[in-house]
Amino acid sequence: MLCDKVAKRLRDTMPTEPKDASAVLLDWYDRHARSMPWRISPDDRKAGVLPDPYHVWLSEVMLQQTTVAAVRDYWRRFVARWPTVVDLARARDSDVMAEWAGLGYYARARNLLKCARAVASRPDAAFPPTRDELLLLPGVGPYTAAAVAAIAFDARETVVDGNVERVIARVFALSEPFPAARPKILTLATGLTPKARPGDYAQAVMDLGATICTPRNPACAICPWLGRCAARAQGSQATLPVKAAKAAKPLRHGTVWVAMRPDGAVLLEDRPANGLLGGMLGLPGDGWDGAGGGAPLQANWRHSGDVRHVFTHFSLVLSVMVAGVAADCLPLRGRFVSGPRPDDLPTLMRKALALAAGGAAIP
Repeated sequence: MLCDKVAKRLRDTMPTEPKDASAVLLDWYDRHARSMPWRISPDDRKAGVLPDPYHVWLSEVMLQQTTVAAVRDYWRRFVARWPTVVDLARARDSDVMAEWAGLGYYARARNLLKCARAVASRPDAAFPPTRDELLLLPGVGPYTAAAVAAIAFDARETVVDGNVERVIARVFALSEPFPAARPKILTLATGLTPKARPGDYAQAVMDLGATICTPRNPACAICPWLGRCAARAQGSQATLPVKAAKAAKPLRHGTVWVAMRPDGAVLLEDRPANGLLGGMLGLPGDGWDGAGGGAPLQANWRHSGDVRHVFTHFSLVLSVMVAGVAADCLPLRGRFVSGPRPDDLPTLMRKALALAAGGAAIP
């Protein structure tokens, strides 16, 4: 719970108006903003350069549960191939899923296409500027709607990601465990969100959490909110935020079959549109994912080894069965693909294919 004494101490040390605290942070952001390909710098924004809502939305969808370092190259490839939301809306599902391969959480890619097509069908083929309107788009939840409204349209919306949660929990010395503390975090963060430059402010708090108020060893000595942080005053910043203990993930076992023709073609199949790795190209497998079935053809299968993979809700050990088959082999399901690019496959399938080919599995 938020301690009354800590809250009073915070009120005593913070400026009388929340916008003063935001002004301090914006001054810091003007000097230290991270450079990202989808971001308009503070100087450019002050000069009148406006963010492209398509760029902002695409980056926010990709960044969900993924690091900035992992997203940069994916974002650049998407924008190079589909420069506008209309271009993306016209893309083939299989092409988009192939470009997304390796980024994980594949439902995001399916929702990406649904949303792009919904935006492209609007009279002006443009993203709506308000949070409430954005929430009506397929696959757009409260966080993404707030982020696009604030960053792309400078609407006064409060954007709360993991970095912001950590910053706010420390600034207010909030000891209530997550995720139960999230509604209170949103309320506290909203109280600090300024009317002026809310888009830059949203990115400033995220940058603060990513570069200074880090999960371990926060660099409090150079934090622009050093004198405003109740956790720092208590000496409790390293222990916050408090997270409830996670339940152990269940372990599943399964099998995939890797059939290779003499010409190097590999048997692959399009996975069902819904469910794990939905819509992706993959190796035939059994029912570890609630789909699949038996071996896709009669062959002299050998066990090449096991690969391990961690999904959001469970861990997986997958036995990789390999067989060489004749050029005229007719599988029970799937199709042979000549020289499949590993980049077209999700990470789990890349691991299995690398192991089958005799290489080291991707960690």
